[in-house]
Amino acid sequence: MSPLKRWTGIIALLVVFSMLLAACAPTAAPTTAPEATAASEATKAPEATKAPEATAAPQATTAPTEAAVEKVLRVNLGTYPDIIDPQRSSYVNEIGHLQLMYEGLTKFNTKLETVPGAAEKWEYNADATELTFTLRDGLVYSDGSVLNALRFKFAIMRNIDPNTAGEYSYITDYIAGAPEWRSSDPTDAAAYDAAKAVVDASVAAFKSDGTTACADYEDTDCKVLKVKMSSPTPYMHTVLGIWVGFPAKEENIAEGGENWWNSSKYQIGNGPFILKTLEPFVRARFIPNPNYWGEKAKVEIEYAYINDSSVAFQAYRNNEFDIVTLASEDLKTVEADAELSKEEMIYPQACTFDLMFNLTKEPFTDPAVRKAFSMALDRDAYVADVLAGLGTGTLTWIPEGIPGANAAETRWAFDPAAAKEMLASSTYGSAEALPLITATFGDSPRNRLRWEWIANNFKTNLGVQIELNPIDNTAFTALTKDVTTMPQMILLGWCSDYPDPQNWLSVYWASNSEFAKSVAYANPELDALLAKADVELDPATRLDLYVQAQDMLIDELPAVMFYNRVNSYLVKPWVTGIEVTPQDATFPGFYAANMIDIDTTKLP
Repeated sequence: MSPLKRWTGIIALLVVFSMLLAACAPTAAPTTAPEATAASEATKAPEATKAPEATAAPQATTAPTEAAVEKVLRVNLGTYPDIIDPQRSSYVNEIGHLQLMYEGLTKFNTKLETVPGAAEKWEYNADATELTFTLRDGLVYSDGSVLNALRFKFAIMRNIDPNTAGEYSYITDYIAGAPEWRSSDPTDAAAYDAAKAVVDASVAAFKSDGTTACADYEDTDCKVLKVKMSSPTPYMHTVLGIWVGFPAKEENIAEGGENWWNSSKYQIGNGPFILKTLEPFVRARFIPNPNYWGEKAKVEIEYAYINDSSVAFQAYRNNEFDIVTLASEDLKTVEADAELSKEEMIYPQACTFDLMFNLTKEPFTDPAVRKAFSMALDRDAYVADVLAGLGTGTLTWIPEGIPGANAAETRWAFDPAAAKEMLASSTYGSAEALPLITATFGDSPRNRLRWEWIANNFKTNLGVQIELNPIDNTAFTALTKDVTTMPQMILLGWCSDYPDPQNWLSVYWASNSEFAKSVAYANPELDALLAKADVELDPATRLDLYVQAQDMLIDELPAVMFYNRVNSYLVKPWVTGIEVTPQDATFPGFYAANMIDIDTTKLP
């Protein structure tokens, strides 16, 4: 997740290196994100006709003050989320909602360090196969109800349960018995129950004495959660800080049904904000949570969902938004304007974009074709012509600033003559012999511009004709989540969940990953190398194994590595208190949203 290859590397490497030494590796943030906002190209949502009506959230125990109500941070988020369910979400826009409403056992500060969240502390055993969390005293949800260790156990169990079918379910496979239960057949009751029992014993909630089992969700002394792993997992406390461990209420999920997440009535969380209202595809309003244990939020936040960046830009100029993504198409206009140029905010982003292919569909079943496409892609020209300099071409997967990044990679670089030779060596022999190639993307003026450029690039440099297939943005995201519907060719981005190579390689490219499955990528040799790296306790040895894994990945090239992006926003001068991180992908200051304020004396 790091465009300009930026963050001057030093800060990032210091942060990450310190975490590796502490065996506390990761830190969370976004993940697969839409290009319209942060990484892939869209985010899908359920059919509007099936979404519940917007519902007001239960009244907080302490009503926001009049001044707080007047302070509303208006952010254009782009595409409406496909789903807003902690154990089923994976895209940036989805996480952008969840992280305001919920908080995990741990969380991530603006230095991207793992710090206490709902748990005041954690401790590993000697070989990092058991992790014990101790929750803070007096934790409650935004509605004032008890939040205890059993709630977090439910979240973890729900993430693993095959009935949930979460896209990030494999992220907790380190827990003893988790892979077996997750892959079990729910219709085979005996096998399902046996596998569940193992996980049930691996994730245990106790009273503060650490030995007495908790009674129920109302047990205020239920403060200890013990998690047993099947192998050393020194970064597990960080994994449980991301959204899959957010404690959504079991009874709300049951009562709300399949689309429970689409109604503010059921989204009762423990984060710094409360979802007050949700109008699918239109707007969402979040208010400060007076029951949050930490520093209280200073503003309300309102998300809007405008896909067309030119429309959002004009709305910003009309003072209808406080924060919008600065699109490359608008950069020259902004920099030429005396006032707008002062509102520009551009900084590193830990995201990598690549051209991904459904590896079950010809011609991309042939590695030589993929390599030919890579050598025919003029990345520098794309960054200049389409991104207006807001990015850097890349030939590798892990971005600079994340351990394991390889700035010296040169394989499959731009070379049109070599690209044609590579294509000639493929099973097809020539561009003319290739089957029809279709590129599918979420329809917007911005994405049309991108793909017209890409199609022209391959026609010019490789002699290949690409048919463009623009579709609805939300429908596009839905297609990319399963290999049976994955288009032949797409542009997708991956943004860091936590700054550790495990998150970039094991989480994305291991064959059990939902992302690898969605394009039918599997390499047993790579899997073995990643599995070895994942359990290695020595930081230097572990990093070397990941370096080897990325080298293997680039050699096989399941996707064409394309570019790294930067965070680029326009922010009104009355917005204060923003602390940015390279993992921001919804709005600047996302990881400390409760610190953002609005100077009402500067409002127009």
